[in-house]
Amino acid sequence: MNFWEYLGSRHQQLLADAYQHASAVFQCMVVATLLGVLIGVVTYRSEWAGNLATTVTSTILTIPSLAMIGLLIPLVGLGVAPTVISLVLYGLLPIVRNAIVGLRGVDPTLVDAAKGIGMSRTARMFRIELPLAWPPILTGIRVSTQMLMGIAAIAAYASGPGLGNEIFRGISSLGSKNAINQVLAGTFGIIVLALIFDAVYVLIGRLTIPRGIRV
Repeated sequence: MNFWEYLGSRHQQLLADAYQHASAVFQCMVVATLLGVLIGVVTYRSEWAGNLATTVTSTILTIPSLAMIGLLIPLVGLGVAPTVISLVLYGLLPIVRNAIVGLRGVDPTLVDAAKGIGMSRTARMFRIELPLAWPPILTGIRVSTQMLMGIAAIAAYASGPGLGNEIFRGISSLGSKNAINQVLAGTFGIIVLALIFDAVYVLIGRLTIPRGIRV
């Protein structure tokens, strides 16, 4: 059975795994984005706090994904929980770093002008600073998503959802007639999902970033 015949015979299972993979990455990215932007908002005004946030999230990213999931299994068990926790933690660094950089790059005169017309600190943040910092934040989200697409495959080690199960089944049965097809199908599926997500982010950027800022 060649690769295309294998895809045809297993397309329903592959589509289900692809949906679970995309869903896991999407949901973890939503949580990571909210946490990352919040950390950026809280720390960007202080040099040491911003450096601390970046250092901590950088340190998390240096932990091998297999080791991270292995350490989480005794704490939260197998399945979805270690997958979600590890993906959220791995997704923080680019978002936190870009949120801090973006917020620090907002023109202070615009913030002072908003303050001068009586805007509260919260209003300035949501109506001036975050919109202007959105382009680098979106870039951080794109980078995080591409990373998590690959890292999510390791979740199969902890019985997590997604295309990693196809890859692990192929690796564990190397030598069988469909082992290579399984690994290729899982890998190809992750690449396609990554390209789809990135195309969606490009569209979001065009819809949410004013042309002048994009230029």
